[in-house]
Amino acid sequence: MAAYRYNAFSFSLVILLLLLCSCRSHSDDASTEKESTLAMIKPDGLNYTDDVKRIVNDFGFSILRELTVQLDEDEVKVFYSEHSKRSFFPNLVKYMTSGPVFVMVLEKVNAVSDWRDLIGPTDARKAKITHPHSIRAMCGLDSERNCVHGSDSLQSATREISFFFRRIVSTEGRVSKHDEL
Repeated sequence: MAAYRYNAFSFSLVILLLLLCSCRSHSDDASTEKESTLAMIKPDGLNYTDDVKRIVNDFGFSILRELTVQLDEDEVKVFYSEHSKRSFFPNLVKYMTSGPVFVMVLEKVNAVSDWRDLIGPTDARKAKITHPHSIRAMCGLDSERNCVHGSDSLQSATREISFFFRRIVSTEGRVSKHDEL
């Protein structure tokens, strides 16, 4: 039964991505340039790592780097500093230090937006309704425990990849060297 659910889930994700990609305009040359993005499986999603990696590969991403790391409180505060004034920040810090995370640098054309489309809305409860075949619908619980993270722009991807893989990102958003933390 679990294999059937995964196959149906994968098929639905393939259809969803094909529809999303067919609706995009690729009229300028920049749209055919590969870009890199950061994908993170959060502590509550680690038991889905193999499924997520399989989906990543099925959707044409290349995994350039991967790393499992236990973040400490200071690292989480730096990584999520843009949320430091938000009411959920203390819970986010506690959640992200509750266990290791699995980090990947993904590459493909439109990597940032395609990964964001694939993971679904931030609130996993909403994802289960509006994007039932998304990764967050598969393994997330709510807006705080949503299983995965994805960079929201090329600039964020550059910063976030650098955070985990030390200054290895060029200004074009592509990985140039591989020096892990």
